[in-house]
Amino acid sequence: MSTGGPAPRVSVVIPVFDEEESIGTLHRELDAALAKVAGGVEIVFVDDGSRDRSLARLRAIAATDARVRIVELDGNQGQTAAFAAGFATARGEITVTLDADLQNDPADIPRLLDAFEATGADVVNGVRTQRNDSWLRRLSSRVANGVRNRVTHDHVTDVGCSLRAMRTAQLRRIRPFRNMHRFLPTLLRLEGATRVVEIPVSHRPRRHGVSKYGIGNRLWVGIADLYGVRWLQARHLPVRVRRVEPPD
Repeated sequence: MSTGGPAPRVSVVIPVFDEEESIGTLHRELDAALAKVAGGVEIVFVDDGSRDRSLARLRAIAATDARVRIVELDGNQGQTAAFAAGFATARGEITVTLDADLQNDPADIPRLLDAFEATGADVVNGVRTQRNDSWLRRLSSRVANGVRNRVTHDHVTDVGCSLRAMRTAQLRRIRPFRNMHRFLPTLLRLEGATRVVEIPVSHRPRRHGVSKYGIGNRLWVGIADLYGVRWLQARHLPVRVRRVEPPD
């Protein structure tokens, strides 16, 4: 599908940072998973200043697959910036996100979309039921999710799972800030997402490279972000427009 044609129904947004060994497999799995998705699909890869050959591999894939679009960031700006750039570029009514490291399984995407349609949800959030991470990482995530829900008064089982489906229009209303992606379901509620549904999804062992995140580079920043989001909730100002005259 060319970018000049009709907008696809679904945009798949994937941040990429130094994942050259994963990209080929990821694209093949996406191709298989998206084959029966109705309404058209685009795949938006956002290269977050990769230092390896990730960008070259993405360009080679885009040359053979018209569904693929590439957003190249000006240097490494972090996962939130990559997601924000992808959301701004996405043309679909529904945006699906996942990581590029192959731990998320693209085969779960049709299930997310089926749940989205069947429930009338605004957000379908994946829940990694069998985590293929170290016990320390699993424990830290469980504690973080519990604290996050307690402070924000939300009920998101696995906010750290990047595999989710959301309404693009609501995503675009969120003002990006560092680590925004860790609070997306909660922030989307502020932008009108009244129904958040959760479904179990697969979680696979990392095949290549190393994780970009650890307890040391998330703990204190995460606490500051958490109370920042709580402040946003307390100060949120919903604006309801009845009509504009004359209309556009």
